[in-house]
Amino acid sequence: MTAVMTPKETTMSQADLGALIAPVCAIARKAGDEILEIYGTDFAVRVKADASPVTDADEAAERIIVAELARIAPDITIVAEEAAAHKAPDAGSRCFWAVDPLDGTKEFVKRNDEFTVNIALIADRRPVLGVIHAPALGLTYSAAGAGTAMCQDGDAPARPIAARTAPGDGVVVISSRSHRTDAELERFLSDLKVKARLVCGSALKFCKVASGEADIYPRFGPCSEWDTAAGQAILEAAGGSVTTLDGGAFLYGKPGFENPDFIARGKA
Repeated sequence: MTAVMTPKETTMSQADLGALIAPVCAIARKAGDEILEIYGTDFAVRVKADASPVTDADEAAERIIVAELARIAPDITIVAEEAAAHKAPDAGSRCFWAVDPLDGTKEFVKRNDEFTVNIALIADRRPVLGVIHAPALGLTYSAAGAGTAMCQDGDAPARPIAARTAPGDGVVVISSRSHRTDAELERFLSDLKVKARLVCGSALKFCKVASGEADIYPRFGPCSEWDTAAGQAILEAAGGSVTTLDGGAFLYGKPGFENPDFIARGKA
């Protein structure tokens, strides 16, 4: 398997992006079905060099996604977590897929169902298409541009989703179930009027903000571009935003695909 393929220069119209949504959702669901097959077994857990867990489900899902993306869009680079070469794509060809085949492996291991398949398309350093599929929950979130954010529950018709403006009586904050940095989070929240606090695993946190179930998701600590790209595409399409802590643009194609701390918000 090749995680990064040499791309040709690729430009896509809004219509092109829209046409990719259905096949990419199908790819995410196919990978999700394979993940669920393994989820129901007594699977082994291994530890990677960065001390994070990996299972056969991560690797099996990645094989499916990489092969299918290469079939439908052979000219676009694929950067997939489990086999990614830690070198950013050439600056002149800023178009690539960012793939996390099993986001929330810790949640998968704990069997709490809060894990996802994340697939995003990056163009000119911004996520322009995103699909997040939660196989154990039967939910698929997708977007490819402003106003296109959708959620599909099982086989029901997909419905539009939109981020909300934070209510005057306080914000609903969502944070990671397994990656807690309490001191930094508490310092950040000390300046906010907080109505409620939720915890959630994987990229589902972006989806909760995108669907108006939460207002803000602050993230402190290391994560990679494949962790955030699909969620950012969906949240921005739903009217929200993802920025660096100082309000700067949150961009992709960085060295090592490493992200800074960020704040994901609903509508301003």
